[in-house]
Amino acid sequence: MTEAMPAAIAERELCGLVNGLARQIGDHVRERATKLELTAPQATALREMTGPMTMRDLAERMSCEPSNATFVVDKLEKLSLIERRPHPTDRRAKQLVLTPEGVALRKRLIGLLVQDSPLAGLTHQEQSTLHDLLKRAVVPR
Repeated sequence: MTEAMPAAIAERELCGLVNGLARQIGDHVRERATKLELTAPQATALREMTGPMTMRDLAERMSCEPSNATFVVDKLEKLSLIERRPHPTDRRAKQLVLTPEGVALRKRLIGLLVQDSPLAGLTHQEQSTLHDLLKRAVVPR
């Protein structure tokens, strides 16, 4: 057995745990979104709308292609939850802004997402440590 094998096993196990957590979080988001008559991508977009942003910014936060984010935003716009406004400094871009209804629904969504979250079993310090470790691991290459 080479020295690389324990490292490969550890990496495989860690990847399995990260994937398992991602699945649990995805299931949790889908379940909570359904309670608000939203799809999981719509809920994810609302969760990530922490302020005015471009479509590209939202797509990056949602970890998807801008075309996919556009499809989601189109639906949220039809539901009067998001508005597209002229960007204040880039006349070629639009800025996404939550409507008052969007702000209210986002608040309800956030409340539902924190209830029984897959991360709820971790203390605040453990969540902070996990955040720092994942942020270091997910550096752009």
